[in-house]
Amino acid sequence: MDETVQWLLKGPPWASYRTRVDLLEQPESDAEVRAARRAMIGHPQVQALLEELGGWPGTVISSHKSAGQPFHKLTFLADLGLRVGDAGVAQIAARVTDHASPEGPFRLPMNIPTAYGGTGQDQWAWALCDAPLSLYAVIKFGLGADARVQAALRHLTDLVRENGWPCAVSPELGKFRGPGRKDDPCPFANLAMLKALSQHEGWRDGAAAAVGAETLLSLWEHSKDRHPYMFFMGTDFRKLKAPFVWYDILHVADVLSQFPALRGDPRLRSMVEVIQAKADAQGRWTPESVWKAWEGWDFGQKKQPSPWLTFLVLRVLKRLEM
Repeated sequence: MDETVQWLLKGPPWASYRTRVDLLEQPESDAEVRAARRAMIGHPQVQALLEELGGWPGTVISSHKSAGQPFHKLTFLADLGLRVGDAGVAQIAARVTDHASPEGPFRLPMNIPTAYGGTGQDQWAWALCDAPLSLYAVIKFGLGADARVQAALRHLTDLVRENGWPCAVSPELGKFRGPGRKDDPCPFANLAMLKALSQHEGWRDGAAAAVGAETLLSLWEHSKDRHPYMFFMGTDFRKLKAPFVWYDILHVADVLSQFPALRGDPRLRSMVEVIQAKADAQGRWTPESVWKAWEGWDFGQKKQPSPWLTFLVLRVLKRLEM
């Protein structure tokens, strides 16, 4: 472990910074932490993301799964630990929150074809596979107490049912629904909602979060025969990849491990054991699948261990004391 941590500290600044804060528990006031954070924010790849997101919201959404979507890049910046006090972040957060819907959730420009129940027109709308992620990002940026954020949290949380969150969209999208039975929970909607709720102490321990967590853990327990909305937990799901974009084993484990009440759950621990077993002899992890949109990052290749991916795994193991 010590050798792996030293390797992370010598890696890209995003891995070094988060290793110091999350694994070594060094305070933000520490000189080495501050230096790593400055290096991360000033890195050309991070600066390129900030510049791109300064034009939020960008292009109309055609596929929520596309790893190049601006809202996925937004959540990655939040994962790194950027805050509204950092240059450019406050402006991006303002552009996100300026597009609150009458119901509360923040909207994005979308176009859902009529063949899928939409209008076929470009319009501002939200869905449970994007709104919670934008919400997660602005909370992480430091806007958790903002009245608009609280309104969005309340509305989205109230959509939960006895079996978790369904596929739900804003009124503008008409009858659009994903490829599943309307009574089923949407696995990704549950993951996205838990991701947002995990960042707010007032909501993290609530009944809705408990229902959503049970939904995902039950799907893992019955992964061979339950695949709502065509979300499988098979071979592709179990491949390690970064950053967190869609429905995969490390993303699910990372979110669930942020709920202290779940850390002893045998289903979560069995999921993490699958991840843990993928380490190489040096205690490092190599991506098994990559997003083309993130080519050029340390996790955008499958030939050698990735510091960022390794950090993400070690953080989950630390939370579960594994």
